[in-house]
Order: sequence, then structure tokens, then C-alpha cells
Amino acid sequence: MPPIKSGFYLLTLTPTNRYVVFFCIRALNSMVVPLVMSTHSFSLNVATINGSGSQSSNNVLVKSLFRMGLPVGGKNMFPSNIAGLPTWYTIRVDEKGFTSRLPHNDIVVAMNQTTFLEDQKSLKSGGCLVYNSDLKLVEELIRKDVTSYGVPFRKIVTPLSDSVKLRKLLTNMVYAGIVSQLLDIPEDVVKSVVKDMFSNKFKVVDSNLDAIDAGRTYANENFDVSSFAYKARPIPGANDNKLLIDGNSAGAMGLLQAGCTFAAWYPITPSSSLIERFESYAGKYRINSKGQKNFAVVQGEDELSSICMVIGAGWAGARAMTATSGPGLSLMAEAAGLSYFAEIPAVIWDVQRVGPSTGLPTRTMQGDLLSAYTLSHGDTRHIVLLPAHPKECFDLAPRAFDLAEQLQTLVIVLSDLDIGMNQHIVDRFEVDTTHFNRGKVLTTKDLESMESFARYKDSDGDGITYRTLPGTEHPLAAYFTRGTSHDDNAKYSENNIQYKANMNRLLKKWETAKTLVPAPEIENSSSDKLGIIYYGSTWEAMRETKALLKEDSLEVSTCRVKALPFHKDVRNFIDRHKVILVVDQNRDHQMKTILGMEFPSVCHKLVGIHQYDGLPLDAHELHQQVLAKVDLQ
Repeated sequence: MPPIKSGFYLLTLTPTNRYVVFFCIRALNSMVVPLVMSTHSFSLNVATINGSGSQSSNNVLVKSLFRMGLPVGGKNMFPSNIAGLPTWYTIRVDEKGFTSRLPHNDIVVAMNQTTFLEDQKSLKSGGCLVYNSDLKLVEELIRKDVTSYGVPFRKIVTPLSDSVKLRKLLTNMVYAGIVSQLLDIPEDVVKSVVKDMFSNKFKVVDSNLDAIDAGRTYANENFDVSSFAYKARPIPGANDNKLLIDGNSAGAMGLLQAGCTFAAWYPITPSSSLIERFESYAGKYRINSKGQKNFAVVQGEDELSSICMVIGAGWAGARAMTATSGPGLSLMAEAAGLSYFAEIPAVIWDVQRVGPSTGLPTRTMQGDLLSAYTLSHGDTRHIVLLPAHPKECFDLAPRAFDLAEQLQTLVIVLSDLDIGMNQHIVDRFEVDTTHFNRGKVLTTKDLESMESFARYKDSDGDGITYRTLPGTEHPLAAYFTRGTSHDDNAKYSENNIQYKANMNRLLKKWETAKTLVPAPEIENSSSDKLGIIYYGSTWEAMRETKALLKEDSLEVSTCRVKALPFHKDVRNFIDRHKVILVVDQNRDHQMKTILGMEFPSVCHKLVGIHQYDGLPLDAHELHQQVLAKVDLQ
């Protein structure tokens, strides 16, 4: 073995690779210490073609890393067509638990010739490139400042099957095997993931395991695996009380916990999987002793019919919802006004994507905030809940229905594609065993002790009236529900005084809502100079941004808004600070606009920072924007 030259080498000191030390070595002839740049922190980007079946292979990698106890997140960026265009999947592992998008990648798996040059640009200098050497004319295009690993995938996959179609699919599992071997992911972990993913398809399990074995064997025989710059060392038990899950699956579970018994929908990316999962879960867990369904899922002819069915079910007493995205939300505007004015409980789950119009249907955005807040015409305001991650999708589902019934109105849950379709690590869900809050519902017994019942009369001074449900056996129970102006007894009225009084009562109910919605999550610093307001999926990047600002010795307070209307603590937070930066993932600073609408006297404090290119928020970009705004103050 040749002597090691003088220089700097990274030496691993502990089994978990948490601590390292640099040694200046002048001569070491008896042992080679491989250069290991990082273990618990790296970003891996897989570039493939949409429709090639790569999603399963990417899930094998991200789930294997999760089972090893590593803090990991997976983000899929896919085109809106069915097949043929480029797609990317990014896996980030970080020892501090940060999983937001990075401006660069440490490892790139390049399987798409069309994007080969662009994919390399995302790779930082000194990184590792795993590429398909079957691609034409790529050798001379490989960057000289990275370590490259060429793989003849066609040669490896050919013995695995006689089917050309199956070979194309198994190629993805081959790269999963190669990457798992290079990263030193234990073979038994990878195999356990594959078996669980395809547990009901034994032949599929075997063929995929064969492909992974072929990839691992090739890497072991043709590469110096021990010198690969990144290693995934297990952290035993670290994820024992965690889940790796997407927000749509979590939300579907939350709908079960919330007592949802009716869903009407029209398919639209990225919300479709929410209803599909709900129907699947309900089909397993919401079946009575006779094998009958205790729920209904109806696909309407369009979004408007879907929300109208939901309102009808809500009027009848069911906990009912629909799922959609921005274009569908626009179509629901008229019926949203009916829910608000006739005061009928309903829930819309909006998984946001990029607009206007069709926009970027498979990218993420927070562009529906303003439209959701005031959906419909006239003076209309809606309760909007803002989950930040899958666990809050689960937790806020029951809260959405409780608020809808307490306030007898439409509640809109604003998720987005990044939360809804990407993999996030969250704490295990806790089932809430408390009873549903169904609000002011009068029973037959209640009516027997009353001389009269007026559906829209404010008896308690909170703006919320009493209601009865269809089928309540009492002469006083009946009333006529209408979307036109009405008096306290639900009778049609065009009286201007009566209309204004009713609208003022709805405004009073809005004030009551401020006391019922979730309070913001606030972290105050010792300084009153700078505060940051953010919401929804920006939570992921803000966690890392706060750490970066701390390294700059910049003290900031943060307020994560969880709902509209604003809880009183939001105004208190604004009053406490001299400057408020408001983070939006949209072009027009929509949260900043709403804050200005609700609190016009503090508009001079509000400064917007935003990103709206359709990609999940980048913490490093956000960090630079914060610094730039601070410099201007």
C-alpha cells in the first residue's frame, strides 16, 4: 500500500459518526484512513423520467434511511403529464433534523440523458455523481470537480428478466441497490422495506429484491465503496416514536378521527390522494357488524356539484367535506357563499398548487390564501386553518369539523402540494377521545321546554344562533333554509334594516371565531426589534432559517399563524416588535395583505419576503432575504 501523502484527512471517532477531527498527517504507512466528508448530513437528488417507475425505488431509499433512525425527508418534483418528461426526487438527511430544500446536492443519481448537464449543475464541488453509462456521449460531459460512478444499467438488468417492460422498472431498483451499498445502508433494512411495500405481491417482492441485490453486488465489486464520501450511520431508536408520512394520508386519517361520514369530490392534483386514502381507510375501519359501510364517498360531475352535496349533507347533520385545489376552489365560490350566509357547516380541504389558471399543476404554492379567506361575492369571510406538516393535517381535521359546527359555517383547510404529497417525519399521532363539539343543536327535548324557536336569532350575544337537524320530532323544529336575505325566523325578507342586522350578527360571530381558532405558535426573543410571521409549509424552512440567523447573532422572534381570523396573540406579537417580516410563498404577499386589511394601523411595520417559483421554500434563500431586509431597516 503506498504511503499517504501529507494533508488533511477526516477521521471518524464514534460509532454514530457525530464527531470528527482533522489530522495533519506527514506520513502514515501502516493504515489508510478514507476521506469521509459527511455522514448524517447529505442531500441526494435522483433524476429520472416520469412514468419510469422510479417513485417506488425512491421510497425504498427514504424509508430505509428512516428505519435507520436518521432525520430524513423526501420531496418529489414531477411533471403534470403522465410520462416522458423529467422528474426529480430529493432526499435530505441532516443530523440537526432540517429537511427543507437545499440550493445544492451532495449526491446526484443521473438517469436522464435530457437533463444530464442541468442535473450536474445542482451538484456541489466535491460531490458524488452516480450516472447511467449507457447514456450516449456523457463521459466527456462529466464535471472534473466531482467523483463519478458510471453504471452500465442495461448490462446489470438484462439477466433479471426476459420482459423489456419489467427491465425498465427494475432499473430503478438497481440504482436503489447501488446507492444503498455506497451509503452503507444495511441490506436487511432495505429488504424489510421492500417486503413491506409489496407485501401483497410476492412475485414483485422477489424481482425487486433481485434487482437491489444486483445493484449492491455491482457496487461492491466495481467501486471502492469504503471511500464513498457519504455514509448513513444508524441512530438506533431515534425514530421509534416518529412517522414518515405525507400530509394527504395524514389528513385522511384525521377525517376518520373527526367523524367525517360523507365526502364528495372531483379529482384534481394534488388533492386526489386525500379522498382516495380516506375511502380506503374508511372501507377498512368504518364498516358495521353487518359488513355495511358507515360512510359515503361520491365523485361529482364537477367541483360545484361536489361542494353543493357537501352543504346538503352538512345541513342534514353529517360531517361532510370535499377536497380540491385552487382551480376547483374557484368553482366552489357561489356555494361557499351559501354555506356562509345560510350558516351550514361544511369543510373544504384545499391542497394548493401553482396558479393562476392551470399554472404549474404539480408544483407547490401558498397562492389560495386570499381567495379562500373571502371566497364568494359580497361581504364573505371564512375560517381558514393552516397546517404546517402532516401531523397538523391529522390534528386539524377534527378541529375543522368542530369549528364548522360550532360556528355553523364553512371551514377551509389550506394544505399544499409540499405538505400533501411529500414525505415528512412527524411525531406519532395521538387519537383525541373527547366528544365532538357539534355546537348549538336543539333536540326534541330542548324544544319541548321552549315557547318558540327562531333559526337566526342571536340568543346568547355571540352571533351564533341555534339550529335543528332534519327529522327532529317537534312542531317548532322546521324552518326553511335559503340563500336569500331572511329574518330571524328564516322567512324571506328584503327589508334593508333586517338585512343589515343579520350581516352585523355574522360579523359578531366572526369576532367569536377569533376566540375559538388555534392560537399562533410564538417564540419571543429578548429583542423587540424584529419579528417574523409565517404560516403553513414555510414552517419547514423557517426552522432552519432561525438556526442560520442564530449563527449570525441576529435575534428574531417568530409567530406561526395557524388560522384565520387572527387570534388576539397575533396582534399582540405585532405590537411588541418594531419591524415585522411576513413570509409568503406567493407573488403578491397575500398574508401581508390580509394582516394589513385586519390591522391597518400597523401596516407601516409590515415588510414582505417571498418566494413563488413553485419549488418548496429554500431556507438558505430565505435566510438571505431576511438579512437583506434587515440591512435596509
